[in-house]
Amino acid sequence: MSRVRLVAWIMWMTASIFYAYQYVLRVMPNIMLTDIMESFQMDAAVFGQFASFYYMGYAFLHLPIGLMLDRFGPRKVMTGCILLTVVGMSPLLWAEHAAFPIVGRLFIGIGSSAAILGTFKIIRMVFQEKQFTRMLSLSVTIGLMGAIYGGGPVKSLCDSMGYQNVIEILCVMGIGLALITYLVVPEQPKSVQPPVMKQIKTVMTNRKVWVVCLCAGIMLGPLEGFADVWGAEFLKKIYNLDATTASYLTSLVYVGMCFGAPVLSFIAEKSGRYMAAICGSGVVMFAAFSWLMSGHMEMSTMAISFTMVGVCCAYQIIAIYKASTYVPESVAGLTTAVANMIIMLFGSAFHSVIGMVVNAFGGVASQEAFLYGMGVIPATLAVGAVGFAVMTYEEAKKMKSQKETLDVVYV
Repeated sequence: MSRVRLVAWIMWMTASIFYAYQYVLRVMPNIMLTDIMESFQMDAAVFGQFASFYYMGYAFLHLPIGLMLDRFGPRKVMTGCILLTVVGMSPLLWAEHAAFPIVGRLFIGIGSSAAILGTFKIIRMVFQEKQFTRMLSLSVTIGLMGAIYGGGPVKSLCDSMGYQNVIEILCVMGIGLALITYLVVPEQPKSVQPPVMKQIKTVMTNRKVWVVCLCAGIMLGPLEGFADVWGAEFLKKIYNLDATTASYLTSLVYVGMCFGAPVLSFIAEKSGRYMAAICGSGVVMFAAFSWLMSGHMEMSTMAISFTMVGVCCAYQIIAIYKASTYVPESVAGLTTAVANMIIMLFGSAFHSVIGMVVNAFGGVASQEAFLYGMGVIPATLAVGAVGFAVMTYEEAKKMKSQKETLDVVYV
């Protein structure tokens, strides 16, 4: 392997590890829910806001961080953003009021947004365009290992060491990762960039990009609303599972997504039916959550269902790629950032809405409240699946029309 190729792989791996690290921080509220609520006297609604502020920072800063990556390169931007996540965690160690951890959660979200955007940037910098989907799916697989090990194993550490000691370890890891990133990622060569506003206008005025992103975002409940925050507590309340088992089962969503990222992307790429793959994923997730809401799902069935839901959650990769095909190649990179931003905004919405519904129907002590809160997920999945079903029909009709045109030409 040549030195240039080796450097490319090291850069890609560093970005992927950052992506895994931010996933640990993302699922942290799911693991530490009881500890954080008790330490800062939060009710379900306030905790929902605490969790949702991650997604607000993550989503709203996508556009400026994406532009900063283009202007200044991933070395400086990613290093600074990793350190920002460490700053965001620190209020959980010293603060006495909930406001500080909530603001800190916003900082964690802002810093974490550079993980996926930095991965987009580095893949496009050091690999060929035709390798983009393949390398991104591998990055997602590595990243999701952070979500998996942010489940049961981190819960066990919190039980044995205390949640604040675990946060201290995560802070030290973040500082180390920032140093490594600064050392292994080279400076970006200076280049002439097109006008920013022209790029933004091209992407933001594209109707197809918006439709795909909105439908994809409304299907985000299983990953962001359930697996990230509310899932473990739901299983404890409705199915009377202990905390370790509940955390382990919810982490299976990420195990499934590890396999789903490359597999679902491969199926969609080879078949050419991207919308059908996303629509099918929505239908499977809707069926699984409808059954889960009945309260009669066996633990073995639950494990299989959550793994399948995780496989289907990889639809996001396909949706982001599909959105980038609707714009000129010159703004494809910006479009992936915008698409991820729009989709992830729904993560914030799911946390807040579920928290408000749970609070409205009796709070975290009520089984009925959790059933109503989780009921948001299958309802939104149905809407998103219908949207992609319509797009699947339109895509099939377009492919049929193109085939008929080719047949006429050859005849």
